[in-house]
Amino acid sequence: MKINVEIDEAVEKLEVLIRSNAWNDEVYQLLDRLKERERSYFVGIHGEERHIFRVEELICFYAENKTVMARTKQGTFQMKERLYELEKELPADRFVRLSKSSIANLDELKQFEASFSGSLCVYFRTGEKEYVSRHYVREIKEKIQWKGRK
Repeated sequence: MKINVEIDEAVEKLEVLIRSNAWNDEVYQLLDRLKERERSYFVGIHGEERHIFRVEELICFYAENKTVMARTKQGTFQMKERLYELEKELPADRFVRLSKSSIANLDELKQFEASFSGSLCVYFRTGEKEYVSRHYVREIKEKIQWKGRK
């Protein structure tokens, strides 16, 4: 992929042009990524206090006893949003669904361990681990491959 950036003071509004020889998956992915609306911060609750943390501080979101929790570098916080709502607002190239009950920051993953059943065990840099449902293994592999491209 070739990327060009042109700065022109005469331009009043940001304009993006995608050139390709065909409508393909890569074009659709780029369009989806351009349309994404990402939050730059989140608010979590710990006791009576509300904590503000940035996307970069997130390790993962997970559901526990019908409550969504955020594990960050500062601690664990209760969220008001549901997992699917948070997933829509996270950068798609940096976060991945591990299972119905968890979403992980790819930058915080350390290693994977495959099992005979076809699932994966993911180890975070913090030493904690989560199991990946077989349903999400392909998506994780694709995102890691995408992230590795420069």
